[in-house]
Amino acid sequence: MPSYQGVDFLNIDSFLSDEEKLVRQTVRRFVDEQVNPSIEEWNREGRFPLHLVKPMAELGFLGAGLSGYGGSGMNSVQYGLVMQELERGDSGLRSFVSVQSALVIYPISTYGSEEQKKRWLPRLSSGEAIGCFGLTEPDFGSNPAGMRTRAVKDGDFYVLNGEKTWITSGSIAEVALIWARLGEANGVVRGFLVEKGTPGFVAQDIHGKHSLRASVSSSLSLGEVRVPAANMLPKAEGMKGPLSCLTQGRYGIGWGTLGAAMACYHEALEFTKARKQFGNKPIAGHQLVQEQLVEMVTEISKGQLLALHVGRLKDEGRLDSAHASLLKRNNTRMALQVARAARDLLGANGITSDYSVFRHMANLESVATYEGTHNIHTLILGQKITGIPAYE
Repeated sequence: MPSYQGVDFLNIDSFLSDEEKLVRQTVRRFVDEQVNPSIEEWNREGRFPLHLVKPMAELGFLGAGLSGYGGSGMNSVQYGLVMQELERGDSGLRSFVSVQSALVIYPISTYGSEEQKKRWLPRLSSGEAIGCFGLTEPDFGSNPAGMRTRAVKDGDFYVLNGEKTWITSGSIAEVALIWARLGEANGVVRGFLVEKGTPGFVAQDIHGKHSLRASVSSSLSLGEVRVPAANMLPKAEGMKGPLSCLTQGRYGIGWGTLGAAMACYHEALEFTKARKQFGNKPIAGHQLVQEQLVEMVTEISKGQLLALHVGRLKDEGRLDSAHASLLKRNNTRMALQVARAARDLLGANGITSDYSVFRHMANLESVATYEGTHNIHTLILGQKITGIPAYE
């Protein structure tokens, strides 16, 4: 199959700076050389490529949006292009970087004390330490405000009790950002940095996944975990803290799913141009095949424009959380549709590990669920445009 040169039907490159294109090319080369040759093996074995953490850190991926403290200070579009190219390799790899940057580095840099920033941000950006984000609970996913994890003050400590699940990088993380309510059921939500090895803190991997197999998914248990009061993020109070992190994560997902869609489209296009049926004619010459390819590239192009515009708004400080919801909702659905169409065009070949389509399709089923399902983002947007919350 010809080497990947990108998908750019509308000449999106004309809107990118040389620095943005250089970042994209750097990540693209990394994925082509370090990820794609082995990703099917890692996926089959259910193994996260831990050895890639340091190389990704050295290229500036982990601290992409962080200025200072060891971060690479990329703008929002550069960061989005990192997510796009990583997910072209695999959603699990993008998920790891997304969590590290948007859900751990971002809240510490935004809401942390200077001491917390100096201790953790350089280590997280360099890959010396891995972090995870503990919000989702066994009984509360789409309704994070219902969390049952509690933090009770005890002198200079807080005692945490609760459960978190579907936590990316949970068992390999040196530090977990755990969100908990203070005291009673209606207590204010605060974030706590819980270090690996703290008595009562246990992380266990979730096995038997058919999706995101090259990613670590864990359950976290906190039983009488004593955390120094200094480990609480001082500037994050209420649900605004974790929800603002999700806005950052959703933004990256909106770009990342573009990469998965592009990979599937490229594979389908090249396959149908080479595959011959019915009189030795490439199936790409048939009307129904062309119709599917046209729909795929059309939706990808629309998704690119949406992601780019939202990225520019973010850099201008004009991003609304609803913008991130629109981006995540649209591009995730689009990528799934593209992956399913590509699988159809590849026929039986589309279910084998000789091609990436089925792996991307399975991964995107998870991406469509985490950090807000399609329906939840529908309700978020519905409230934004009507002023009426339908979920209350």
